[in-house]
Amino acid sequence: MSVDNLPKPKELNYLPDDFKVTTWSKLKPYFSELENRAIDSVADLEKWILDRSEVDAVVGEDFRWRYIRLSQNSEDQQANELFQYAVQELTPKVSVAENELNKKLVNSPFLKDLNPDKYYIYARGVENEVKLFREENIELHTKEQLKSKEFGAILSQMLIEVDGKEMTLQQAGQYLEETDRELRKTVYLKIQERLSQDSEKLNSLFDELRAIRHQMALNAGFDNYRDYKFQEMGRFDYEVKDCENFHDSISEVVLPVMESMLEFRKEALGVDQLKPWDLAVDTSGKAPLRPFENTRGLIDKSIEVLTGVHPYFGRGLEIMDKMDRLDLDSRKGKHPGGYNMSLLYSGVPFIFMNAANSMVDLHTLMHESGHAVHALLTHSYDLTSAKNVPSEVAELASMSMELLSMDHWDVFFDNADDLRRAKIYQLQGVLKTLPWVATIDKFQHWLYVNHSHTREEREAAWLQIYNEFSPAIVDKSGLEKYSKHLWHRQLHIFEVPFYYIEYGMAQLGAIAIWKRYRENPTEALEDYIQALKLGYTKKIGEIYAAAGIEFNFSSEYVNELAQFVQEELDKVLN
Repeated sequence: MSVDNLPKPKELNYLPDDFKVTTWSKLKPYFSELENRAIDSVADLEKWILDRSEVDAVVGEDFRWRYIRLSQNSEDQQANELFQYAVQELTPKVSVAENELNKKLVNSPFLKDLNPDKYYIYARGVENEVKLFREENIELHTKEQLKSKEFGAILSQMLIEVDGKEMTLQQAGQYLEETDRELRKTVYLKIQERLSQDSEKLNSLFDELRAIRHQMALNAGFDNYRDYKFQEMGRFDYEVKDCENFHDSISEVVLPVMESMLEFRKEALGVDQLKPWDLAVDTSGKAPLRPFENTRGLIDKSIEVLTGVHPYFGRGLEIMDKMDRLDLDSRKGKHPGGYNMSLLYSGVPFIFMNAANSMVDLHTLMHESGHAVHALLTHSYDLTSAKNVPSEVAELASMSMELLSMDHWDVFFDNADDLRRAKIYQLQGVLKTLPWVATIDKFQHWLYVNHSHTREEREAAWLQIYNEFSPAIVDKSGLEKYSKHLWHRQLHIFEVPFYYIEYGMAQLGAIAIWKRYRENPTEALEDYIQALKLGYTKKIGEIYAAAGIEFNFSSEYVNELAQFVQEELDKVLN
């Protein structure tokens, strides 16, 4: 593919072609013009919405690039300064200006005459923002954003030594797949010990974040941050009770299946006690799978795999590669974790991860590629809000891609037994995800409903919830001092509170899509694509229905999906 054929950003119709987000004085005139513009018809209002949407896309993309550059290197002084300027100087002023525009829209007599098929989702979101806006929360939002980024800085500096080499915790994690049990134990304990060294720092950080968040909730008229955050996140299509139903279904249905899987693992490994460092090693007793030699190999093979699923999917990753929108290597100073960052103006997203040549990396790139395909499929929308999909739908795209791609993993594994082992790894991981999601989500509910808790109470609550969703067969005796800090590695608790149950909801949806794919691949794949193309123009349940599946957390439905995964896993195992 030549550089000439790469996608171009959408043409600007309102902002100048050479516009750059620099200072508020450069940005303010456009917000002022939008605020003061006369709107005398439905056509005027639609034009106003599109012009505003263009500003949102350009400003939003600039802020996202600042986050990307900071996460690439927490020690980059310029990246730090640009990010902090955006958070401290630009965001507060933009927030005030956006609230004025929101009120202008809500108060427009022509709002009721807009086409609901096109504008309903957008309008309800704006109305919600107007209800929640409090000027006194602007400074608190700024403090929270800056404070939460300290988590990544702390984690990025955590290094341990293994085999005489200094490495990040992500890099060290690959040793948990090694067949040498003593080595696995040593590395596991080193990782946990290193995390514990900063437990005081991380506890203090969370205490500060909790206080800020609770005050924001009080300012907006809520009793607790949980209820405030649910509304701020626009969770219009489900309630707290649905989350509690999810927790109950996972405990009732998935945990017993997990116990069965882990009983098999214990017997296959031939150990008297199954320990936490026994959960990632291959039960065949063979060396861990290394799907690629370097990130170049990971990219090339992933393009081939995705092309096998659908040519559009492979082309998307190829475009991102050509445009330098992939940063996959793990290195010192780089923030932990992985993400796909949608860029709403230029349209071609950015994938960030910490590859260490393991199955986790293959899984992660397939996952983030699902997000990327979603972003590319929705780029044609003029309305920025239509491209800002809710997490429950975004994660459906990514988690489904993991499962849909499995039939093409022979690109990574030319040995049939290695391919079989890779599929076992993936299918076991599908179910393993669900109890952990329930753990983190239920813990966050507790954290913010019980906002005045002490650290001792927090620790006790964490251990109670963690043990509730932990298979009893895993022996954690003697590791209690580490267990109480396990939540400290969960980025979402610090940086994006309450964004986690979406993974569980979407995992169930992904299983349902894959079940359909097993029965009718052509129809299931077409419905998956059509659902993603909807972006955020329909309610969550309607988008799931377009994919031919249910947005459902009942124990009966969860049991049906869990049994399907178990049956598929049994086929691979036998």
